[in-house]
Amino acid sequence: MKRFANYKNESGNKLGRMYNRVFNNKIRRIVLNTAVSFCGGALLTLGVIAIVNNANVQKGIGGYESPSESIAVVEKNSSPAEQKSSEIVAEVSNEIKDEDLALLEEIDSSATGDDSLEAAHALFAQENTTEDLDLCYYTYRVKKGDMIGYIADNFGITQDTIISVNNIHQSRLLQIGQYLKIPSMPGIIYTVRKSGETIDTIATKYEVSAEKCAKANNLETNVKLNAGQTVFVPDAELDWVTRQEINGDLFHKPIHNRYYVSSYYGWRSSPFSGKRSYHSGIDMACPMGTPIYAALGGVVSSVGFNNVYGNYVIVTHHSGYKTLYGHMSATLVTKGKYVDTNTRIGKVGSTGMSTGPHLHFTVYKNGKTTNPAALWR
Repeated sequence: MKRFANYKNESGNKLGRMYNRVFNNKIRRIVLNTAVSFCGGALLTLGVIAIVNNANVQKGIGGYESPSESIAVVEKNSSPAEQKSSEIVAEVSNEIKDEDLALLEEIDSSATGDDSLEAAHALFAQENTTEDLDLCYYTYRVKKGDMIGYIADNFGITQDTIISVNNIHQSRLLQIGQYLKIPSMPGIIYTVRKSGETIDTIATKYEVSAEKCAKANNLETNVKLNAGQTVFVPDAELDWVTRQEINGDLFHKPIHNRYYVSSYYGWRSSPFSGKRSYHSGIDMACPMGTPIYAALGGVVSSVGFNNVYGNYVIVTHHSGYKTLYGHMSATLVTKGKYVDTNTRIGKVGSTGMSTGPHLHFTVYKNGKTTNPAALWR
């Protein structure tokens, strides 16, 4: 019995020494701090979840925001500053009705996921059931997967309408979370070019109803407008050149074979001096002798050589566009020749100021350079 007691005491001492050896003061502090931190973090997380669950926040569904956040932009007699920023001069006469707000709240609380745009369209369609509806605007928030054509179809308007009203310059750059103005009827924003134009002359130009145009803008058909004034033209469409510019479909790439962009449009470090300089085009590097094609139909206006671009060709197109093709090893066209996108106008080279075989491609719009990547397919 005494031996067992001694063994027990000896075993207890060994366990105690082992515990002290493993869980010394430093480790005990680390374990204790970790446990406290874990418990505190868990309590904080539970508290945040409880606050969020109890918060009375209405989420925007279907592109519309909650009524308290101005879902519908239907303000009567909008301020001049607001008119200027939105480029809309039409007075909006519709008011939000109580039943409309109730419907909006119902949509906010019930529509989810892929049904968001359809829910917004359902509301929009209900609002626009009569032909005599005055021009008014709604806001739509772009969701993941949205495209301008898809949004336009769901609201019963045209792509041109969304592009024009929202002053979109590149449709490919539509951003998730971006807010778009959606008018209650299809049409475009027109900026008066010369003082003296009237609703009647504008409607004639676009072959639309002058009466409908006058009503949408609360103007008489024969009232003379000032240069720079903007009006909404119901049922009008953008010209095909503008539409292709915005959609990035106006030009073809001048190199049909494989290439890589060795220098982009814009500011860069000069490959010759190392100083910051502005690059007026895009350099498309590819093997010597690769065929170069016209990027758009037009007439060759210049063929020559200079110290910067070496052998070059300039083609004049419609709507104030010109394209320059530089550093060619050979030119294959003459001045005055009509070319299209299947016409070979030269071969890739490294003439002029060049570090290797490539095509320098520049696009001019009314004498000013523009980024080719925003205009080609």
